[in-house]
Amino acid sequence: MQRTDRLFELIQLLRQQDQPVPSTYLAQQLEVSQRTVYRDIVTLQSMRVPIEGEVGVGYIMAEGYDLPPLNFGREEVEAIVVGLSMLSRTGDKVLENAAKRVLSKIDSSKLHQDSLGVSDWGIEEVDPQTLSVLREAIAEEQKVDLSYLDLSETTTHRTVLPLSITYYVRVAVLAAWCELRSDFRHFRIDRITNCSRTAERFVGRGSVLRNQLREETES
Repeated sequence: MQRTDRLFELIQLLRQQDQPVPSTYLAQQLEVSQRTVYRDIVTLQSMRVPIEGEVGVGYIMAEGYDLPPLNFGREEVEAIVVGLSMLSRTGDKVLENAAKRVLSKIDSSKLHQDSLGVSDWGIEEVDPQTLSVLREAIAEEQKVDLSYLDLSETTTHRTVLPLSITYYVRVAVLAAWCELRSDFRHFRIDRITNCSRTAERFVGRGSVLRNQLREETES
């Protein structure tokens, strides 16, 4: 998570509390260290965000502080609601929860409650942690080590440059440059049995490889 995103999420977490919360809780929710939370609190306070509290006691947002809702037209709100609701079909619970937070920041006064609905029928049995690792690696252009169970039930170990995730009706698929094969490969994410980011980056190559993959697919 980028630091600006994390600061925004920290504000949202504190807005939801009616009593001081410990830094351990905030660190757990943001998936960072307590030291990072302390630094972020100091940063926000220096920006005049009214956060009260101290180390060992907990933190709380001063009553009345809020961020303005995003304003869209009725059809724009409807498009956003339907689009975000369809994330329930991807099996990606992290994105689904993020979508709920987005919806809470939108001025939905132009939309009748429960006037739009989306079936949650879709992808099942995808490890949300695997999806999070892959999405983060794509964003940070970081290589990934993974173990993959192919259709013949054989496990192979690869180091890949993750490029994109496509959510189909029943499966999610990772497109990547595979160092083992020196070529583009596609991996069903439900068949990835283990994956972790490496220390090696491929900064600046992601967009080039995605363009190359798209050209090969369209040719």
